[in-house]
Amino acid sequence: MAFTGGILATSGGKAAPADADPWPALAGQIFPGKTLQDGSALLAIDAPYRAEDAAVVPVTLRTILPADDHRQVRSITLVIDANPSPLAAVFTLAPGSGIDRIATRVRVDDYTNIHAVAELSDGTLWAAARFVKASGGCSAPALKPVAGDIPIGTLRFRLFPAGEDGRREAQVMVRHPNYSGMQMDQISRLYIPADFVQTLTVRQGDDLLLTIAGGISISENPSFRFSFRPNGGKSFRVEGADSTGKRFSGTFPVDSAA
Repeated sequence: MAFTGGILATSGGKAAPADADPWPALAGQIFPGKTLQDGSALLAIDAPYRAEDAAVVPVTLRTILPADDHRQVRSITLVIDANPSPLAAVFTLAPGSGIDRIATRVRVDDYTNIHAVAELSDGTLWAAARFVKASGGCSAPALKPVAGDIPIGTLRFRLFPAGEDGRREAQVMVRHPNYSGMQMDQISRLYIPADFVQTLTVRQGDDLLLTIAGGISISENPSFRFSFRPNGGKSFRVEGADSTGKRFSGTFPVDSAA
């Protein structure tokens, strides 16, 4: 069944009214010439129905392929329909990485559907949606500095214990304002130019795990927590760049990742 948006919702969410739904046009722009199928049985979005803080809305993407389905998820595209720049992030999963869960924090500018589109290894696209009530997240002022001596681009990496299925979880955190271009300097009253983390790659030993392409809808001090299948590598390597050309990287031995 082709998925056109408008009234699909998952994880207990409600969809935006069809006559106000920007999704069909967005889907055509982001995935030109592609058919999006109803992915509610393959992909879930966990997010609050009513956000406490529109600038820091937790979102978790979970793939739920049946055990007898031998396809893998190649990528997950996260779209916040009503945001000024709807394409929030594209997560590209390395083959065999075992990633079936990705959590992050996003800005939400208006009552909107959040869409996730999974591309599987057979080339098919599957979409799911979740409705979130929030407003003004993209223009909300930056947080007050709590650690001004920490340079922009500073990375932190955490590992979590293995689950019953043998997967572990890791979290990458980046010290970065992730300015949206819509925030006003409270002293000069001028808009702060956009400056956001644009790319991140995570390697486990020599093997690529995850590539993230981000935009202005990712919250200040980006954080990405994800599951993965350990390969015996003794360290993790994280490399990134922001939209102004700043580059940052770090290597984290397994024993000291915290």
